[in-house]
Amino acid sequence: MGKLVILKFGEGSFEQGFAVTLQIGEEHERAATEITGKLPPFPEMPLYYSHWQSSYRQIGNRYRLYADKMQVTNVSMVQDCENASYILRARFNTWLRAEEFRPLREKWLERLSSTEEVRVILQTENSQLQLLPWHLWDLLERYPKAEIALSSPSYDRIQKPRILNKLVNILAIVGNSQGIDTQADQALLQQCSNAEVTFLVEPQRKELTDQLWGKNWDILFFAGHSSSNKNGESGRIYLNKTDSLTIGELKYALRRAIENGLQLAIFNSCDGLGLARELADLQIPQMIIMREPVPDQVAKEFLKYFLEGFASGESLYQAVRQARERLQGLEDQFPCATWLPMICQNPAQLPPSWDELRSTKTEDIPNLAVSTKRRLAITLLSSLAITGFVCGMRLLGLLENPEIQAFDQMMRSRPAEKLDPRLFIITIDDEDLAIQRKNDESLIGASISEKSLNKLLAKLNQYQPRAIGLDIYRDFKAKEPDLINRLEKTQNLIGVCKGSDGTVNIPGNQPPPEIPKTNLGFSDFIHDRDGVIRRHLLFMNQEATSLCPASFAFSLQLASLYLRPSGIEPKFTPQGNLQLGKTIFPNLKSRTGGYQGIDANGGQILLNYRSSNQIAEQVKLNQFLSSPINPSAIKDKIVLIGVTAKGDSPDTWPTPYGVPLDEQMPGVLVQAHMVSQILGAVQNGRPLLRVWSLWAEMSWIWGWSLVGGVLAWRKLSLPWLALAVSIISSVLYIVCFSLLISGAWVPFVPSALSLVLMVGLMSIYNSKTKVRVASGE
Repeated sequence: MGKLVILKFGEGSFEQGFAVTLQIGEEHERAATEITGKLPPFPEMPLYYSHWQSSYRQIGNRYRLYADKMQVTNVSMVQDCENASYILRARFNTWLRAEEFRPLREKWLERLSSTEEVRVILQTENSQLQLLPWHLWDLLERYPKAEIALSSPSYDRIQKPRILNKLVNILAIVGNSQGIDTQADQALLQQCSNAEVTFLVEPQRKELTDQLWGKNWDILFFAGHSSSNKNGESGRIYLNKTDSLTIGELKYALRRAIENGLQLAIFNSCDGLGLARELADLQIPQMIIMREPVPDQVAKEFLKYFLEGFASGESLYQAVRQARERLQGLEDQFPCATWLPMICQNPAQLPPSWDELRSTKTEDIPNLAVSTKRRLAITLLSSLAITGFVCGMRLLGLLENPEIQAFDQMMRSRPAEKLDPRLFIITIDDEDLAIQRKNDESLIGASISEKSLNKLLAKLNQYQPRAIGLDIYRDFKAKEPDLINRLEKTQNLIGVCKGSDGTVNIPGNQPPPEIPKTNLGFSDFIHDRDGVIRRHLLFMNQEATSLCPASFAFSLQLASLYLRPSGIEPKFTPQGNLQLGKTIFPNLKSRTGGYQGIDANGGQILLNYRSSNQIAEQVKLNQFLSSPINPSAIKDKIVLIGVTAKGDSPDTWPTPYGVPLDEQMPGVLVQAHMVSQILGAVQNGRPLLRVWSLWAEMSWIWGWSLVGGVLAWRKLSLPWLALAVSIISSVLYIVCFSLLISGAWVPFVPSALSLVLMVGLMSIYNSKTKVRVASGE
């Protein structure tokens, strides 16, 4: 149990001195110790305060006073304020160390322990005494759990017993807020646990009066502009842009609210001493006011710190002290911020804790539990409904395009990988074509003449590549005997053909007649509805009329030839999936990840492009034929030969890395990515792109809708809610992106959509139940 200390100031003045009585006792009990003393005359003290007050008000921070009183802060003004505060503090403590006051000081030290929680009440009618910075008293600073409050010598206990509410009922008046931010105050109040907040936004006088009469309020909160008159005897609050009221003009409504149990009034506004004096005459139990004009940022931070402490179980006095002291972090911008908050206390009333403001009787607990369970049930059911709605949209294909676009964005954003050292690419560009024509080499039906092809194969064989992939259609017989012999006898040469498709009347292309059927692979790509290559076709059954006899893809044939010396041959699992060594390539289904209803015939996997500007080392045809080559660049590697020319019938394809014609990827490089994917998965454990099961994806989407429901419980204001949703969506994107890098394509767009929809739905539900906003337009 804490201690209660009362300092009573009798008749006197700064010119004559003050008679002082000190009472010390336990909380809830009569004082056990009383001693009288005196503070000597100190006529200069009001002048020191007035000088500090003047310098403080000249700073001109964003005060919650009047919008037309804003000024630009001057550095010299800040320094003047700080200097005046040092002088006032020093003179104030010198006065309190006077010889006449020493007996009270010594009795205080004798009877109070620095570890005890101490409530100190200063009783005086002298407004100048009330304004002094009592929290800076060096004696008080020795007691970390002590806080001081102001009180009038005249007070009465409220006789009518309180009827406790199940929740802390807060009436929040948001008055004229021109030039200040009251949205943050509203957001902080909405986050209070076990509280029901009713907002009156810029209300008319009648609306405010009706609310004060109509319900048992526990806390009255005001944010906006307010002021006190020059002598501090009365105050005024500004309800809206045209109306203002004194406490006297709300006298009967406020008296009724106090009789009905109003315990605490918080004026998070400027210059509240006049408001406190008038409310004290109505016997309000506790008030928190601001001593002087308060900067907007200081008001917001104090409210946040106070509510955090008070609602989490700190006593009212401790919550105020801790919140006030935490404002020291703002004093580089707002000098003397810790001076501003003050408690005004009716000594006949005991300050309640947060839980004491509401009913916590055993019989009330089941009702609260039912309410919580009902809210939880509504959240769960709503999240299931949202998840069902989003998954339904997804299964209908309505989200396929945005999901694919998000997939492409993530693919482009992946960190760069090293070049694949197993590949070497010989490209035929426009310059190579021009050189062949200049040398009178025939290019009929091909991108490389028979002479250049024969020369290229001969030079390649000198360097012993493990496999050679000729990604050029040659559906006609060679004429040069040397080339015919070389095509027939080069056992590590893989040629290409293209399968036919009767559904769209594509005849296909025959393979080179000279290359054995066992050394052929189809070059067919599977593109999505937007023409982009995102899938990798490994094998398929050719149509009966197909001109291409190959069942395996060109890329798979090259990879198999490369892996053969390691004893790895293609085989199939009982489920029909391709297996190379210990690596299984699961076939895509018609509904896979973001895909809904695709043609999944054949052995298809997602194409995990190698994330680099260049897939492997490349050299142009003419450069290779005319220049010496480092043998290690080719020996035991896969050499791909293909066209990158853009002039004559370009072989380019849209990919996640570029769709416009000038950004498309040559077919030989797409083949290189496919070969690299197979080899990387088998030899290096590089992840294949996989998707989760349907139920796992639905659970993932449901989980993020629950996150949205929990976020909506916080009852944030719209700007803060939008910021929170943006941050959580960014976290979701980063998680999905990280999973994609590790090989899992998980739903981002459906999850983000369920999150946003759930936040919107629950916010609407909250606005119609717990928090009612009355706006005085």
